[in-house]
Amino acid sequence: MAEASDSEMGSPENEALISAAQNPSSSDSDSDSDVGEAEELLRLQTLESEVSSDPSKYDAHVEYIKCLRKLGEIEKLREAREAMSALHPLTPLMWQEWARDELTARPEAFLEIEKLYEKGVFDYLSVPLWCDYLNFVQEHDPAVRECSSEGILKARNLFERALTAAGLHVAEGSKIWEVYREFEQAILLTIDENDNEAKEKQVQRIRNIFHRQLSVPLANMRSTLLAFKAWEVEQGNVLDVNSSSMDGISSHVASAYQKAMDMYDARAHLEEQIVRQDISDSERHQQFLNYLNFEQSSGDPARVQILYERAVTEFPVSRDLWLDYTHYLDKTLKVANVVRDVYSRAVKNCPWVGELWVQYLLSLERAHASERDISTVFDKSLQCTFSRFEEYLDLFLTRVDGLRRRISLPGQEEVLDYALIRDAFQYASDYLSPHLKCTDDLVRLHAYWARLELNLNKDLVAARGVWESLLKNSGSMFGAWQGYIAMELEAGHINEARSIYKRCYSKRFAGTGSEDICHSWLRFEREFGTLEDLEHAVRKGLAYVDFSDDAHLAAAVAKNKKMMRGKKLSIARSDPKQKGKGAGHSNDQTGTVGESDSKESGQISSSKAPQARRDDNFQLKGRNTFAVPRNVRPLGWIDKKKKTEEETDEMPKSNDEFRKMLLKS
Repeated sequence: MAEASDSEMGSPENEALISAAQNPSSSDSDSDSDVGEAEELLRLQTLESEVSSDPSKYDAHVEYIKCLRKLGEIEKLREAREAMSALHPLTPLMWQEWARDELTARPEAFLEIEKLYEKGVFDYLSVPLWCDYLNFVQEHDPAVRECSSEGILKARNLFERALTAAGLHVAEGSKIWEVYREFEQAILLTIDENDNEAKEKQVQRIRNIFHRQLSVPLANMRSTLLAFKAWEVEQGNVLDVNSSSMDGISSHVASAYQKAMDMYDARAHLEEQIVRQDISDSERHQQFLNYLNFEQSSGDPARVQILYERAVTEFPVSRDLWLDYTHYLDKTLKVANVVRDVYSRAVKNCPWVGELWVQYLLSLERAHASERDISTVFDKSLQCTFSRFEEYLDLFLTRVDGLRRRISLPGQEEVLDYALIRDAFQYASDYLSPHLKCTDDLVRLHAYWARLELNLNKDLVAARGVWESLLKNSGSMFGAWQGYIAMELEAGHINEARSIYKRCYSKRFAGTGSEDICHSWLRFEREFGTLEDLEHAVRKGLAYVDFSDDAHLAAAVAKNKKMMRGKKLSIARSDPKQKGKGAGHSNDQTGTVGESDSKESGQISSSKAPQARRDDNFQLKGRNTFAVPRNVRPLGWIDKKKKTEEETDEMPKSNDEFRKMLLKS
């Protein structure tokens, strides 16, 4: 058993554990207390290890913080909270507890606690948290407490921010308005009674806040009206403070109030549905969607945004809510800073949603963010785990798209180097190739890369290098060769394209790739080649056919010299000893199938081949079957003492010689 170090032995946790182990004969109450504390410390160590080994576990962070708070470990508690907030958003309650704990432990640390509140109100919309923040500033900011001009201005700016964030919250927004009015009324009491001008100005400020509040559809609007009337009476105006009638109130205030009441009445039943306690989370989620549809139909973006904020606070890991919210802001609000902040919170709540990261990058580009900011977000996105690997591809392509646009468009504020695009593609290729090997997505990536090297960077050698690199690793893909050929054709390089056709004609391709390349070459020569080139291509080559067993191979060889579609076939068993020189097959169940009298041949084989071609009198079966009529005599044909044609024994030579002869042109 390893010995603990002095520092480990001296820790409070280990001292408690050792004490509990060494003093089993204590009184019952002491024993119960020690056991309880020992269990709590063991749990703390377990949670600490869990958080350290996997910081992405949200629940482990929460339990670890609760345990530290219970034990009063203020220093570790602060570190744990900071570590969690760097990775995950904290709930409003957690921010409230953090700020209060710090205020208790360090009442002099005003600026640090103020920063905590700022972070807290950024994460989620919470009226209670805003009220805590406002009260904290009034009580602990020296400038605000002393009612200096700078302090009053700071407090008013903070109140206006709070109203922007939560003043339209139908159920709880009135609390922000009330705290604001109380602050301004406190300012009124500090004004010298003889300074009538200042007093009147302050009275009008309070009256305006009342008017603004009465024009917003909020809960308890009638109570606000009565409070307003009572306040007006205090100012010397004659009003019936016990009546909710609008008598004595200016017409424009009365009109605004009535409109707000109508708006509230239209939303009251929707508000009731989203706060019901007798429904499931899924039902409440649907009620929020119903409410959002209603607000969007009303056409007030500010009210829609507030409701989205309420929804994501209630359902912070709802992928669909964040996507809907950000799409709405992109389409409707288009305020760069606001949209960017929402996206940063969205990916923090749902980091596994690739589409959110993609849209985040686009929003940054739309807002003309710096290359540094965009690259930082892109790097963060690649640290996440997505459910589909294609999401990583979308991120890389989005990154390249943005670089391309900013490099190619004139008049950009920030001059970017093409090397950024090349680096992004290389990063994508290294990152994705092991997972997207031999897929169309990988071809798509390299096709885009090669096109930009050719057209944007004007570097043909680099463009060809992109394709050659892909062929080196994924040369068995017909699409890779096809893309390379397409690039050369677009550039008008006919001979180079023909050269690539000749290179790939002898390759083994999956599925129908070998047949497709033959068709493609024929079409190419018809459209770009001479008559001689076309005739040369018409003459679809040698095929290697893998059979499932010897019986099927023997049946195929028995078809040697038979007619198929008016052409005589040459069929022979492949010689496995020629592996590496010819077909390269590793078993004996391989045959070569050729059409008589051809001068060209190719190798066609695959582990996943289509169903055998067939006509009424001919059929080949096996794991990979491909038969091509030919017009040449079988290689190795000999006349043994002028035997009849039926008695002639035609045996091709080795695979290597067969291919060499047929590939001569």
